Order: sequence, then structure tokens, then C-alpha cells
Amino acid sequence: MIYFSKSKYCGLWQCPKIAWLRKHKPEEFAADDALEDKRKKGQEVGELAKSIFGDFVDVTVMSGDDLNIPEMIRRTQAEMEKGSPVICEAAFEWNGLYCAVDILKKEDEGWAIYEVKSSTKDDKAVYFADVAYQNYVLKNCGVNVCGSYLVVLNNEYVFDGELDISELFKITDVTQEAASQEMIIEPNLRLAERILSSDEEPAIDLSMGCHDPYDCGFWNYCARELPKPSVFDLYRLSFKKKLEHYYRGVVSYEDLIAEQSITNEKHLRQMEYYLFDKGTYVDKDNLREFLDGLTYPLYFLDFETVRYAIPRYIGTRPYQQVAFQYSLHYIEHEGGDLKHKEFLAEPGTDPRRKLAEQLCEDIPMNVCVTAYNKSFECARIKEMAEAFPDLAGHLLNIESNIRDLADPFQSRWYYNKEMGGSFSIKSVLPALFPNDPELDYHALDGVHNGTEAMTIFPKMEEMTPEEQAETRKNLLAYCRLDTLAMVKVWEKLKEAVE
Repeated sequence: MIYFSKSKYCGLWQCPKIAWLRKHKPEEFAADDALEDKRKKGQEVGELAKSIFGDFVDVTVMSGDDLNIPEMIRRTQAEMEKGSPVICEAAFEWNGLYCAVDILKKEDEGWAIYEVKSSTKDDKAVYFADVAYQNYVLKNCGVNVCGSYLVVLNNEYVFDGELDISELFKITDVTQEAASQEMIIEPNLRLAERILSSDEEPAIDLSMGCHDPYDCGFWNYCARELPKPSVFDLYRLSFKKKLEHYYRGVVSYEDLIAEQSITNEKHLRQMEYYLFDKGTYVDKDNLREFLDGLTYPLYFLDFETVRYAIPRYIGTRPYQQVAFQYSLHYIEHEGGDLKHKEFLAEPGTDPRRKLAEQLCEDIPMNVCVTAYNKSFECARIKEMAEAFPDLAGHLLNIESNIRDLADPFQSRWYYNKEMGGSFSIKSVLPALFPNDPELDYHALDGVHNGTEAMTIFPKMEEMTPEEQAETRKNLLAYCRLDTLAMVKVWEKLKEAVE
């Protein structure tokens, strides 16, 4: 009977509590659009990678919505006996342990394992643990594994109009790294048997693994008993430092202030303004200097982007942020009316050229432009300038004149307790304008944040005309609110220094 897979093993390797929660409390997993998008990109990359060595045999067998694992195992054995050079989703089971190898390639010395990841990184330890588990299962099935490899996306690959999968993918030999993980497989499996068979949740505390980029999805559950707010809410304090306070039992803001171990002025302000309800902190001198640098005509710009794991457009790389939409509010002179322009690409087309041309039409040269966390908008404009040299002069002029509206909040020149430890526009706006229905992202239809915008735009290609029209309306409303929010924030900052 199969009871363990490589995904379960990787969860256990990362944290035994993850494996237990996935089995006993899966409802606590914090799923979101980003994770679903990541899963779909993984499937897309995995399908394309199957042909990296040319012709292949795929032994996947479905029974309804589930894999027919016994039949996949039978077909794998048959193909290996035939000497098929490349077998995809090759299935193996030993003593209840199951794995499907993404690509199993026949070599003179035996069989090589190729594990495909939709990432651009080939040095994650969890990937080595994944491959080691496969090695362990295959070797116990009597397979001579002669090499272990990771197949990841090459982030230096630039699409030239014809996809070259030999250049798109990067293959790394991880035989030694996987071998170093094999010695802990059997102790881990014994641990898994003990933990997963128990109804008692393992007593595993928060650790540096909780901050690993390979996110487990159970942080909210594991941190549910922390006081709110806690040391983990402090702005830009390293996770390691937060854990040091936590392990000493100094977790709440009250504890942190009493211990006097936090000396950073911004952290102290965050805690004191929350605890003592001090209202709003305003550094008028710095704020006035910042505002004096914003001149008319004044523009407020925000991009929405899409990221394709497999690049679609000439000159782009895997996961490159491609702008498909912008909103632009502007005021031509002091006391002037607030005006608005916008752009949203047609689905299924390369949006960059039309967007760049309209941006140059909508924003004159040598004018003041604001963005919130401007590095994002600046990077997109520079990429478009590189892609379209005839527009580069105008685009780079826009980029050089962008000012960052997030600076007053990141620098703590303006702060109130409702901002907590975040200075994103989604945190600042309700802190400045509580209960304002005009500025409520939750009241929007269909698209409420950048992740939703990023994931829904590619889906428009498969929508009916009616669905496209509705989605287009929702995207425009969302992006428009982003720049309207910037205008409102700017106005609030001006009031603060008057």
C-alpha cells in the first residue's frame, strides 16, 4: 500500500509539522491565487521539459481525476525492459514509498534522474532532498541510478521569436548533493511513520525554516497564539532577530519596550504609537522638503504586470515582469482639475510596444511623475527603453523624473499605528482614510490586488467576449484606484505640513 510520496517527503524534510498538518489539518493551509498560479506554471514548464532530450514516452495514466499508479508502474517497467531512451513520469514503488520521476533517461551505465523545477534556482537544498528520495526509491527497486540532475529555467535566456528549449532550460548535475542527503532518508522515514500515524500534533516551535522562501503555507496557523501585534510585525527587523526575541519570551510590544532591547527609533515609534495611541507622527521638515520636490504638471503612475515562466515575447526572459496596463492620474497646474488616462492591452498580444507608445503620448518629457515604490515602474520603463530604442529617449526621460511616493512612509516621516509594520499602498490608504468606500479595495469586483490582476490577465485569452468585457472593466477599476489612492495620499501629506 502506498503511503508516502516525494512531495510528502519534502514537506517532512522542511518541517515534520508541515507533513502532519497536510495530513491532519489541510484546511489550515493558506492557499491563494499566487500558489495556484505557481502550480499551473509548474505544469506548463514540466510538460515542455519532457521534450528536452527529443522523443519520449509518457507513462501517465489517469483514472478519472486521479493517477492510476499501479498501471503507471507497470508501464514504466515495460518501457524500461524495452530500453526506451526517455521515459517521463516514470513511476516506482517500494515498501509503500512512491515516486514519479519527471524524466528518466537511459545511459550506458544505467538510468539518470532529471527532476524538473519551474524555478530559475538550482541550489535549493529541498530540491536535493527531493532527488535523494527518488534515488532511494529507485535503488531499492533495483534500478541502477547513474546520475541525478536538476532541470530549471535559465533566467539568462532571451526569447528571439523561436523557442529554443535547449537554451531555455539549464541542467545541473546534483549527484553529489543528492548523495549527501541520502544518509538521512531512513531516519526521516522512521520519523514520518511515527509522526503521521499519531493524532497528536508535533510540538515543533517556530524557527528560521518558517522564513524560508520555500514557504510552507501554515505560518498563520503556527503563529496563531502570538500576541497581536508581536515582534514579528516590526518593520524591517530581520527574521533572525525576531526569533531571538521570541526564544527569550520577549514577544509583545509591551515586553519589548520593558526590556529596552529595541533601540531603533522607527521600531520604537511603531510600538509606542500602537500602545499609547499617540495619533499621527509627522516630520514636517523632511516631509515639506519631499513635497517641494514634486512640481506641476504632476503625474501619478502605476503599472500592472504579467510574468510568464516560458517567455512569449521577443526580447523577454523567463518570469520577466511585462507591463500590460497602466493608470495615470495627473494635475496640470496648482488648483487644476484631476484628470485620468489609462491603458490596458488586448489579451494574447505583446502589450509592450503599444503601452510604451501611449505612455510617451500621455506623459510629456521633463515633467514630475510619482510612483509608489518607484523601483518597480522604473525597471519596467528601462526594459521597454531597451526593447524599443526609438522610444528610449522619451522613456528614460520619464524614468529619470519619477519620485517615490512611498518615501515619506518608509522613512517614517508620516506614521500612525494603523499602518502597522507595512508601508504598501494597501496598508497606508486605509490608515489615512478609514472607512472611505471610494478607497476600499475590498469593494471592487473581481480584482482586488496586484496578484489577482497578474493572474487574471492571461486567463482573458480563454474567456468569452462577455467575460472579457467584465474582466477588462474590473482591471481598469482596480488600476485606477491605485493611482487615485496615490493622489489622495499626496493630498493628505500636503495637509499635514500646512
